[in-house]
Amino acid sequence: MAAAPLSHLLASAAALWGIESEYWDIFGARHEASDPLIRNILASLGVDSGTDEALEEAVRARRAAEEMDVLPPVLVLSESDLRIRVRAQSEGEVTLLITCEDGASHAQTLDLKDAPEENGRKVLALPALPPGYHQLEFRSAGASASCRLIVAPDQAYAPERARMGGIAVSLYGLRSERNWGCGDFTDLEDFIDWAAANGASFVSLNPLHAIANRAPYNTSPYLPNSSFFRNFIYLDVEQLPEFGGAPLARRILSSPQIQSEIAALRASENVEYERVARLKLRFLKVLFRAFLKGPAAARAEFDVYLDRQGTLLRRFALHSALDEAIHRANPEIWNWREWPEGYRNPDSPEVEAFARQHRHSVLFYAWIQWRIEQQLARVQRRALNAGMAVGLYHDLALAVDRFGADLWANPSFYVDGCRVGAPPDAFSPKGQDWAFPPPNSERHRADGYRMFAESVRRNMMHGGALRIDHVMRFFRLYWIPDGMSASEGTYVRDRYEDLVRILALESVRNRSVIVGEDLGTVPDIARGTLARFGILSYRLFYFEKDYQGNPPGRFRLPAEYPESALVSVSTHDLPTLAGFWLNRDIEARRAAGILPDESAYQAALAERLAEKQKMIDLLHGLNLLPAWFPRDAAGAREFTGDLHRAIVEFLSGTPSKLFVLNQEDIFKDTDQQNLPGTTAEYPNWRHKMKFALGELRSGYPAGCAAMFRDCLARSGRLA
Repeated sequence: MAAAPLSHLLASAAALWGIESEYWDIFGARHEASDPLIRNILASLGVDSGTDEALEEAVRARRAAEEMDVLPPVLVLSESDLRIRVRAQSEGEVTLLITCEDGASHAQTLDLKDAPEENGRKVLALPALPPGYHQLEFRSAGASASCRLIVAPDQAYAPERARMGGIAVSLYGLRSERNWGCGDFTDLEDFIDWAAANGASFVSLNPLHAIANRAPYNTSPYLPNSSFFRNFIYLDVEQLPEFGGAPLARRILSSPQIQSEIAALRASENVEYERVARLKLRFLKVLFRAFLKGPAAARAEFDVYLDRQGTLLRRFALHSALDEAIHRANPEIWNWREWPEGYRNPDSPEVEAFARQHRHSVLFYAWIQWRIEQQLARVQRRALNAGMAVGLYHDLALAVDRFGADLWANPSFYVDGCRVGAPPDAFSPKGQDWAFPPPNSERHRADGYRMFAESVRRNMMHGGALRIDHVMRFFRLYWIPDGMSASEGTYVRDRYEDLVRILALESVRNRSVIVGEDLGTVPDIARGTLARFGILSYRLFYFEKDYQGNPPGRFRLPAEYPESALVSVSTHDLPTLAGFWLNRDIEARRAAGILPDESAYQAALAERLAEKQKMIDLLHGLNLLPAWFPRDAAGAREFTGDLHRAIVEFLSGTPSKLFVLNQEDIFKDTDQQNLPGTTAEYPNWRHKMKFALGELRSGYPAGCAAMFRDCLARSGRLA
């Protein structure tokens, strides 16, 4: 049943706070927001909407505040259009004082009577300014105000090379004869050497964010404990500077018990997060004690790092120490929302007392992040020295766990009372509830976008490219109020121009290519804006179809792919090439109970056969398959080498700037990393690489790599 039309008052309130009162789904159906939905979202934003009188007063107050503000809390301008709009209380001279982040200052005096006016505000031109984070002060006889002034380039960083190819890998899944049961940074260096030798310009990674390392519910790199800091399981403990000077650590490592545990973790079919984390923490604590007794120069360097990291690291380390101590005292307590009341607020006296009493424990978790950063920097240097133009390609997750460190440390930057999700679609007829809170746009703006810039900057560090998971977040997110189902939500808009400009600024400063994951329901404005700023689109073979073409739903030809894009086969959430062809994902969904009955299973198989037929038609039409290859999909049961090469050659031959192939799709692995809709039913985020690193340079893996390298060479992408 359609929702009743909103009252004029409620519609006005929704518009003021960026809440969309209607949206269209992927089927072209229009959805109208209900009165309770709008009121619940407003309440989560701190707006009193319990009565029309209270809401009317909130609307009046917000409009009055906007009209009275001389300047907003922050201005984000293009370096090619340095104009500001101020609310002038009177005519006459005004003075603008600008303090640049490098300490340089600019002052100019203007006469308001000469300034043009737009929508009740005077338009003033600023002097030429370098991109960066500055401070602006406005002075006049009638008013004075100041705000943060962010000057951004018009486009994100673009690499010198026009077209490149790379390999994607889940770092935790790297197998070797020397790691401790999951891939680490030394393994990554070895993988980089192999990838560079096979023509790759970059290695794409899963998000390296800190996670709880607790299977099966807290191992997703896309639902992290913190998006600012990284997971210590990727550290190579034996390569830490303290290891050589810690006899105790070496004795423990050589013990039969530890050697047996490491051998078991290496041999396990899947990554055992908890066991790996427990083992590494034991050694890291021994090495931290050695660090405290070690050279003063190292401690001084660490102190500089602590000062540079500031409150963000202090609170993350404090949360980590508290989490360990409280869980040790009561093993039934697993997250901060279950902690004793006094510890749930990072500014409480109890937390401050804990920080004083457990200073070394807090320092320990900060020291871990310092050592992670050093090893990761070494990996990026290795990539560039190996001839890679980009090196590491990082991934910034959309979400943070509502039970994690970021929510504890910075609660005001998240909205309480709503969750993020997705409206109903063909894959999720009831919608999706992702169970994490939306960002608080107003708080980010009031903060001058400092926290947002930090999240981008920190995830660009030690890399040459960054993928923004669900880049539509900059434009809008689908909010679901608590107590309502996923199908009852609506979209809430964000200030995308500000956010994308800051992203471009950090991209240029860090020489990092930006890829925006723009899959799913994409608002019309999004792709045009991203293209305008030089942010690459994200195009997958499975999804690139022309529904207006002949026949409808045909796969697009290579020339129809956009140039300003990254192209790939699949993502972690979708079947691998071999898995797709052999229906392994359908079988996995059936085994997990996602497919409700036999008819749904048979329908999925029939749809898959039709998709495979379209692929064969496409590849035969382009002469990428040999003439003898079956033209009927029902007769092409195996995922052969010819079919494998044809798809890789097809994608590498598109005009898109970046082409990346998952390592699973190089080696014809059938198992995907994540099966959406499952937890314990599938080994999500635990799948190890089919071959160990030592096996890649000979036999079957070497043949697959040669095929990949040849496709890069033929398409002009070879590094």
